[in-house]
Order: sequence, then C-alpha cells, then structure tokens
Amino acid sequence: MKKYLLIFLALSFVSIAQTTETEKKDKKDKKTNVFTDAGDAAKMVIAKQKMYAGDFVGAINTYREVEKNNPKNASVLYYIGFCHFNLKQNDKAKEYLLKSIEANAAEKPEAHITLGRIYHAESNFDKAIEEINAFKSAPNPDKENAEDADLYLKQAQNAKAMTTAPLDVTVVNLGTEINSKFNDKNPCLTADGTKLVFTTNRPEGTNAVVDVEGDGKYFEDIYIASYDSATKNFAKAAEVPGSVNTKAHDAVSSISPDGKQIFIYKNDIKDKESRGGDVFVSKINNGKWKTPEPIGKPVASSYWEGGACISPDGKKLFFFSERDGGMGRSDIYMVEKINKKEYGKPVNLGPTVNTGYDEAGMFLAPDGKTLFFCSDGPGSMGSYDVFKTVFEGGKWSAPVNVGYPINSIGKEGQLTLSADAKYAYISSDRAGGLGESDIYKIDLKDYAILEKDGKKIKSNGLSILKGTVRDGYEGYGLPDVEVVLKDASGTQVSSTTTNENGEYFFTLKGGNYKLTINKKGFKEISEEIVLKTSDKETISLEKGYLLKK
Repeated sequence: MKKYLLIFLALSFVSIAQTTETEKKDKKDKKTNVFTDAGDAAKMVIAKQKMYAGDFVGAINTYREVEKNNPKNASVLYYIGFCHFNLKQNDKAKEYLLKSIEANAAEKPEAHITLGRIYHAESNFDKAIEEINAFKSAPNPDKENAEDADLYLKQAQNAKAMTTAPLDVTVVNLGTEINSKFNDKNPCLTADGTKLVFTTNRPEGTNAVVDVEGDGKYFEDIYIASYDSATKNFAKAAEVPGSVNTKAHDAVSSISPDGKQIFIYKNDIKDKESRGGDVFVSKINNGKWKTPEPIGKPVASSYWEGGACISPDGKKLFFFSERDGGMGRSDIYMVEKINKKEYGKPVNLGPTVNTGYDEAGMFLAPDGKTLFFCSDGPGSMGSYDVFKTVFEGGKWSAPVNVGYPINSIGKEGQLTLSADAKYAYISSDRAGGLGESDIYKIDLKDYAILEKDGKKIKSNGLSILKGTVRDGYEGYGLPDVEVVLKDASGTQVSSTTTNENGEYFFTLKGGNYKLTINKKGFKEISEEIVLKTSDKETISLEKGYLLKK
C-alpha cells in the first residue's frame, strides 16, 4: 500500500510517528489509572483519541478538565506535558513532565524520555543523558520505550561529542532571496553552480492551496534561483517556469548535473499516476520545464517512492522506496540504465547503507561515487542528519556522519555539493532560521568533504566537459551518440550517450584525455582533450562536433 507523505526529501513522517508513540505510551494505563469519577474516565478516553489523531490542543483541553479532579495523577500530568512537547511548547511540557515525575515517577517513567528530548533540544546534553538513563534505570520498562531510550541516548551522546569538536566550515543562511517563513528544503544544484532548485510550501505561487486532508499547510511547489556572478549570490527565487507545479504536492528531489532534467516527487490523490507518492521527470525546453512524466517501472511500484537522483554519466539512478524486501521504512535502491528508455532490476544498497530507520534526502556527488543521504538512526545528533558513503572496491563503505555544524540537533534535509567541492547547500530547521526549515550555504574551502580525513588537498574538485554532437549535413543535434573518454594509458574512465538534443555532459578530474564519438552510420571522431582544473573556480570546457556519413 502506498503511503501519503511529503518528500524531504522525505523527511516528513511526523504525524505517523506521533500516533505510534502516543499509542505505545498508553499500554499500561488501564492497569495503573483508576478514576473515581466516571466522567473523568470517559474524558481520558476522548483525550487519548484526540491525541492519537494529532489534535494535541484538543487533547490538552480535555486532559486539563480531568486534572481538576486529579491534580496529582501522574498519567494525566504526563500526557499534558507530552502534548505540549508535540506542540513544541517545551517550557510548558517541562513543567508538566516534572510534575508527573514528582507525583509518581514509577507510573509514567517515560516522562524521563520526553524530558530528556527537551533538554536535548536545548543543547543541554548532560541533562538529556541523565534523564534518559533515569528511564533506563526504572523497573521493568517496556520494550518499545526501551528501544526509543537507547536511540535518544545515543543521539544525545553523539551531539555532545560532535559539538565539542566542530569542523572548520562556515554555515550561512541564504536569506530572504531564497528562504521564507514557510518550509524551504531539498536544495538541488547544477554542476556548474548556476541554478539552485528547491521545494517550498510558501503561498506565493499561482497554485497556492491548503492541504486540508494532510497537515493543514500549503501544498509544496518547486522554485528556482539563478546565480548572479556580480553579487556572488543567488537572485530572488521564483516558481520554475513551465508546467511543473500543480495544486497538489510537487517537490524536487534532484536536478541532473547538466541542468536538463529534474526528478520530482508528486503526490496527488486525484491523479492515479501519483496517488500515494511517486517519482516523475521534467525536462527543460526553450527555458521552460515540460509537464512531468512518470518515471515508470521498475522504479515505480505499488509502494511509496520518494525521490531519485541520477549519476553524472547518466547511467545509474538512485531512488527511495518502501517496497517489500527493504531493511526498514524507506531504503535507497540503485538501478542501471539498459538503454534510453529501459532500466535493469533495482538493487537495494544493502544493510551497510540502509537501516531499520529512514533513509532520505539523497545526493550523488559529482565524483560519481560519494553518496550523501539523510537518516534518523542512532548515528545522528538528533532527528535526521546527513551521512556519506563511498563506492569503492565494488561495495559501499559504512556511512559516516558528516559532522557538526553541517549537521545540527535539528532536522537536516538533503545536502548538495558544487563540482569543485568548495561549497554545499543544505536544508535545516536548526535554531535561528527564518521559517520552519531554511536553506543554508556551507563554505568548505578549508574542509575537504570528499576526502576520508577531511584534509584539504590542492584540488579536490572536478571540472566540466560538455557540448553538442550534430549532424554534419542537417545541423540538428544527434541523440544516442556514444561519447567515450580514455586516459593517457588508454583506460576508459567515463562514457555517456547524447540526449534527445545531441548534448553530452561529463564531470571529471582535470588531465589529458582521448575523446571518441561513435554513432552507427557515421564516421568516428577522435580527439585529444586537455581538461584543466583550478583552485579558484570550476573549469568548464565546451566542445561541439559534427558527424558525417
């Protein structure tokens, strides 16, 4: 069954997680709570139903009525605090959780867990660890709460360790030209750094509609901003031109390195092709983005698919899915292209990368082997963090947290990296932002994020080789032309095929290469190419070719 979710990359499982958590915290209430007033007992049932449905304000109001006759009932006090916590009213939540512990610490020991999460959010990691350990020391904690406690304890310990050893990077909010008071996330950058595409639910677009059947917020749309070389900043963002945004959920999960296509998460209960969440592709034509088309099988399935990204050579596609056979909730899969329109069998990246938690917010670096993604597992500082894994020796390395302050105690969305690896963009709901989640720029000039030890090297970036292959007589771009690059020793280092407009695109390290162009019915072209690199900017070399019969 497909699940109705927003992307965040995918990162939006809040209401479901809240419902599960509130239900499991209530298992022992029937045995431990006895209300002398039948009306209060009935109100407890009503309040819990509201809480399970995510109506925390309504639940608080009903619990407060029960509190009048039961001011020392630890369960009532706990649930009031728990509801305030879910409304992000941490001061009020802390007040009631402490009252619950004082009234009867043994009745609702999970109050220590929620209290620990509040201290974590306040960056008081020692107190967070103390409270969670207090729960773990309680007699006979139930299994599910004990598993939660283990996760939150590990995250608090991670946060304490990482904040005391920050990376040599600078993180800056992109400001009002890009961000709003609403949810701005999923930054996606072209390889040349000239276009930034992202997702927002600001009500400024032509299709601003409230999702009354979902979270009550505006539906998401896709926005784009162009880099201004004079100001060295992105100009004010606007809706992507063309036929992409609709009155339902439209969210970008990636843009191809050449900036010619965007992969989109669509979720429209009125559209059978996107109902429940699926991946679509939109291509640009004459400066406007065409109506997105479903990516189709085998990427699409009867389950939820939350986004995709393509490798620099265009031969591999990585995507999220909740299909059967995964390691947890949402897993990362990879599929290789057989030809222009067909893909092979999807392969799960396996237990080294995927976990029993959520994997989301994915980006494949221009080097074609370093995959960044988000996870909310025990390796994070709290909520979702960005991790990286590298494909070497035929397998993916164990993911590592990219560190603080790239990550924070808030929820991080996907990270996207420039071709020269000197800066990155990330979405985060960390403190100090303009809205729910903002997009930030990360200065990496003193930190080599693609290197294992993070140490700066002379040039850790890549350069761009691109161009168009045309018919030598008619002049139109030739699709499906094979373009191969070999190094000085004759070893093939990369290959691709031209798109429908005859365009090819590579990101690779500078050096001497032999470029060969082949298409059946045409004469082969071979040429020696010298691709330069720079410590100051991304070098881009454009080479056009005419094929003759």
